[in-house]
Amino acid sequence: MANLTPEIRQELREMIYEFFADECDVTVEELSDDKNIIDDLDGDSLLFVELIELMKKKYQLNVQLQTIGKYLLKNPAETVGQVIETAYLVFQFENDIVEAS
Repeated sequence: MANLTPEIRQELREMIYEFFADECDVTVEELSDDKNIIDDLDGDSLLFVELIELMKKKYQLNVQLQTIGKYLLKNPAETVGQVIETAYLVFQFENDIVEAS
């Protein structure tokens, strides 16, 4: 299990805000944790897959998309804040995320 330091939490939050701003053609200032990715930002479910791939590369994470998919079936991430919380869990638990929930 990886150590989720306050610095990494902030780094992940900023990365996710910048990612959604770029992908959804909005400014970071227009985003908030309660923005719904599909309804408010016209995003789609593939954005989460892209985000996980970025995290895997940046942090050398060992996590399979099927594992995250299983987790998301029980714990949907529909808002920016929910995506951030899920990203924290992915960072900490990687493939053990399903057992962590």
